[in-house]
Amino acid sequence: MTSKKIKQIPADGFAGLKQNFTKDALSGFMVFLLALPLSLGIAKASDFPPIFGLVTAIIGGVFVSFFSGTLLSIKGPAAGLIVIASGAVGAYGGGIIGWQLALGAVVVAGFIQVLFGIFKLGSLADFFPTAAIHGMLAAIGIIIIAKQAHVLFGIDPATLKGLEPLELLAMIPSSLVHENAHITEIGIACLVILFGFGFIKNAKIKRVPAPLVVLIVAIPLGQALHIKTEGAIANFALVKIGSIFEAFKDGLIQADFSGIKQMGIFVQYVILFSLIGSIESLLTSKAIDGMDPYKRKSLYNKDIMAVGAGNMIAGLLGGLPMISEVARSSANVINGAQTRWANFFHGLFLLIAVLFLVPFIEMIPNAALAAMLIYVGFKLAHPKEFVHMWQLGKAQFVIFVATIFMTLATDLLIGVGTGIALKFLFTFINGAKANEIFKSKARVEENGENVTITAESSLVFANLIGFKKKLMALPKGKNVTLNLAASKLVDHTSMESLHEFEHDYNEAGGHLHIIGLEKHTALGKGATSARVLL
Repeated sequence: MTSKKIKQIPADGFAGLKQNFTKDALSGFMVFLLALPLSLGIAKASDFPPIFGLVTAIIGGVFVSFFSGTLLSIKGPAAGLIVIASGAVGAYGGGIIGWQLALGAVVVAGFIQVLFGIFKLGSLADFFPTAAIHGMLAAIGIIIIAKQAHVLFGIDPATLKGLEPLELLAMIPSSLVHENAHITEIGIACLVILFGFGFIKNAKIKRVPAPLVVLIVAIPLGQALHIKTEGAIANFALVKIGSIFEAFKDGLIQADFSGIKQMGIFVQYVILFSLIGSIESLLTSKAIDGMDPYKRKSLYNKDIMAVGAGNMIAGLLGGLPMISEVARSSANVINGAQTRWANFFHGLFLLIAVLFLVPFIEMIPNAALAAMLIYVGFKLAHPKEFVHMWQLGKAQFVIFVATIFMTLATDLLIGVGTGIALKFLFTFINGAKANEIFKSKARVEENGENVTITAESSLVFANLIGFKKKLMALPKGKNVTLNLAASKLVDHTSMESLHEFEHDYNEAGGHLHIIGLEKHTALGKGATSARVLL
């Protein structure tokens, strides 16, 4: 059975192009239909010129696909970085100058991501507690909704400049009262389509990208309601991207590195772009590996290097930072992609659109883009996330909610820092010793086909990377027993990671099972809830 699977694995490189041309080109086209409006919307929400959202997606496809460490992920701008990108532009004064100075931070962050890969820091995501990461993503979702709700109601974006997330949330009722009827009608219609698609059971209909249906409805509706010529809203009712040639009329390089003079701002956003972008990209790659029908595993360090190189080029040319984006990558797998060429084709189709379809693109109502982003924000901050965190235990829920609140009240760095600090606090409260927080202890015993790994310390997010190295060094196909009886604490992040490794090891033909938790107390109802030895 194993050899049969190996024979079926699609070829990579140019052999893969020849072998899977039709499937990859078709999937790339379907992802292009999804990426076109989302890339525009993400750029607008990030206070970047809209066309440069497409520039990033094009680079992520036609360039990064050749060097990527993943085979099925789609590279491009992501909603999860909107808050950071718009924050960087605003911190540098906004407008064209703020955008160009923010680009300098994007380029340097890309270089740091390349270093992450060189120094094999692809396991970086394991260091951050899961509850804090989920809280960060939920907070980003709420902020996206807070900003885009006003656009959906037809409020002039100029009146919202400089407002903080909590202020934007508080203003939603006022914007609803003063909404523009025609723009709101378009936005609501788009929201109904996006949320309604989740209730469709027909498999063939579900294969059609919901954003494509949104455009099919929104563009004619915008023309019928004459929003292009309707008074003052004509200035912001429709997408305006201009010519790609006009965008580069003064030269290809858009980035301005003089922002380094404001060292505090520059360092803050370099850290945010590089860390958060890398974590999101790694998490997506892991998720897509799980969806891959051939069970191929990504080379995470190589992929971070490829994304970093792509970000350096995108930043120099004016684009948003890119990651392996989860919605487009999932659609890529669902639509039958076989190799990295699907990502290439998605970028190629976007390049063709930028060169030849600008008049069509500029018929898209901004309310349609706002609806798509609100839908993305809702998925990031879905009520199920709150329920899931509550089921994992009160400590995880507190970390999750505190990260959200502090991100909304201050900024992303402080929000995530708060979540990490609380995680350390609960780690000590639950009995982990100070000398084992950053260094795990384990004993490995081999006896023929049988291997026993005995953890001799608590397993928590901060020492998980070292412990996983021991797991990754295991020979394939063995009977492995992982004994956690001596661990005073196995936190949620560790439980989740260990269950993931157990699944992957067993899928690869081995047999691993976890024992020793019978006397531990679960701190929540979930299967990956933290376990404490009382």
